[in-house]
Amino acid sequence: MADNAASSEIVEPSENEIKLVIGASSAGTIFEWYDFFIYGTLAYLLSPVFFPAGNDTLSLLYVWATFAVGFGFRPVGAILFGYLGDRLGRKYTFLVTVTLMGIATAGVGLVPSAESIGIAAPIIIILFRILQGLALGGEYGGAAIYVAEHSPPDKRGYYTSYIQASVAGGFVLSIAVVLACRALIPADDFAEWGWRVPFLLSIILLGISLWMRLKLSESPVFKAMKEAGEMSKNPFVESFTYPGNIKRIFVALFGVAAGLTTIWYTAFFYSLSFLKGPMRMDDVTAEILIGIGGLLSLGLYILVGKWSDKVGRRKPIIWGNIATLALLFPVFWGLGSLANPALEEAQQSSPVTIAGAQCEYDPVAEEQASQCGRLMQDLTNIGISYSVTKGDAAALQAGDTAMDLSAYEWDDGTARAAQLESFLSANGYDFSETVPSIGAMIGIVALLVLLGGLSAANYGSVAALLTEMFPAKIRYSSMSIPYHFGAGYFGGFLPFIALFIVASTGDLYAGLWYTWIFVLIATLVAWWGLAGGPPKDFEEDG
Repeated sequence: MADNAASSEIVEPSENEIKLVIGASSAGTIFEWYDFFIYGTLAYLLSPVFFPAGNDTLSLLYVWATFAVGFGFRPVGAILFGYLGDRLGRKYTFLVTVTLMGIATAGVGLVPSAESIGIAAPIIIILFRILQGLALGGEYGGAAIYVAEHSPPDKRGYYTSYIQASVAGGFVLSIAVVLACRALIPADDFAEWGWRVPFLLSIILLGISLWMRLKLSESPVFKAMKEAGEMSKNPFVESFTYPGNIKRIFVALFGVAAGLTTIWYTAFFYSLSFLKGPMRMDDVTAEILIGIGGLLSLGLYILVGKWSDKVGRRKPIIWGNIATLALLFPVFWGLGSLANPALEEAQQSSPVTIAGAQCEYDPVAEEQASQCGRLMQDLTNIGISYSVTKGDAAALQAGDTAMDLSAYEWDDGTARAAQLESFLSANGYDFSETVPSIGAMIGIVALLVLLGGLSAANYGSVAALLTEMFPAKIRYSSMSIPYHFGAGYFGGFLPFIALFIVASTGDLYAGLWYTWIFVLIATLVAWWGLAGGPPKDFEEDG
C-alpha cells in the first residue's frame, strides 16, 4: 500500500511556491556546504597553523583527520535532527542546522594559531568541526525531503536534483571565495591571516540563508500527517522496527551512500589535493581548474535528476558506478600526465627504490623508527612514488644512481628533505611549482568534468530515491541515518585513509583503491537491493 499520509488533505503548491522552495532550499544548501568545504579547500594552509609537526605528511594527516571528525559526527546530527524533523517539522529543523553551521564556521576563522595558544588551538578547531558535522547531519535530509515533499511525483527527480547540484555548488563557491581572497590579499598576508576571511564570510551567508528560509512554509506532507495524527512517537526507534526498513537502510547505506560519497569526494577533494600536493601544481592554478571543472559539471546533476524521472532511480546509479570502476584510475593517470609531465617522465626514467630493515610506515609518528621508514616518510613528504626492495642496510636509488647516505641527516627531517631534493634534482626531478600549458589545462578541466559527471550519475537522483524509499512519518530519520553514516565514515575518512595508503605503498595512485572498493560494493548492493522501473512513491512492499 502506498504511503500517502492524509493524501486527500495535501494541497499541491503553486508553481511560484515551488520555485521559492527550490531556490531557498538550494541557496541554503550551497551556503551550508560552503561552510563545511572551506576547511578542506584550505587544508594545506591550515596544517602549519593548527597542527604544526616536524613531519609534513603527519601535519596534513592531522588536518584530514580533523576534517574526518566533522564527518564522523554527521550520523549523530542525522539522528538528532532527524528525530526533530520527523517530530517538529522539516522547515524549523533546517533553520536550526544552518544557524549552527554558520556560527561554527565563522568560529574557525577566529581561533588563534597553535603557536599562540598551544594545544588549545587544535582542540577548539576539533570542537567547531564537531558542531559543523552535527549541523550538516540534519541539513541535507531536511532540504532534500522538503523539496521532495513539495514536488509532483513525475518531477521529483528534476526538482530535487537542484539540491544535489547545490552540494557541488557549495564546493565551487568555496573555491571562488578563496580565489577572490587570493586576488585581493598579497600571498604572504593570505598565508598569515587572509585565509581567515573565507571563514568569517560565513556570517554574511548565514544571514542570507536565514532570510530566504524564513519565507518558507512547512512541507505539505508533514502538515497533512500532523493534522491526521499519523506522526511517529519515536522516529529513531521506528526507523529500525518499521517492517522492511532494516533492508532499506542497509541498501541506502551500502548501495547508495557508500558509492556516491566516495565518488564525490574523490572527484572534488581528492583531485584538488592530488594536483596541489604530489603534482606540485601552483595553488591558484589548481583551484581555478577545479573550480571550472566543478562549475561545468553542475548542470549534469540536474540532467541526471530529470532523466531519472523517466528511466527510474536505479539505472543512472548502476551505470554511473560501472563507469567509475572502469575510468577512475585512467582519469587520474591522465591528470598526472597533464598536470606535471616532467615528474611523470622522471619517475619513468629514474624510478626511486629504497631498501633496508623494518621498512614500515607509521602514519601517526612524527619520526619513523627505522632508517628505511624515514626514507619512506621523506619521499612521501615531497610527493615522490617509490618501491621497496629487500636489504639489510638503508639504501636509496634513483634509476641506476645510488644516493650516498653516509652523511644523511637521519635526525633532522628538514635537512633530510633538502638533501633528498638535491639528489633527486640531479637525477631529473623538478621540485618547482608547475603551471601547465593551455592545452594541458583544457585537458585537465575535461577530465575533472568527467569526474563530476561520474559523481552526477550516482548522486543526481539520490534525494528523490531516498525520499521514495522510506515512509513519510519516519522519512527524515530513516534517510538521514544511512546517508550520513555513509558520507560521514566512508567519504569523510577518504582523504586521511587514501593519504595513509599512498604513504605506506609509495604509489601516488594507490589511494584510489579505497574509492574503487567502495564503489564496487555499492554496485553489487544496489544491483541486488534497488527496485528498477519508473519512480513511484513509497510502498509497504517496496
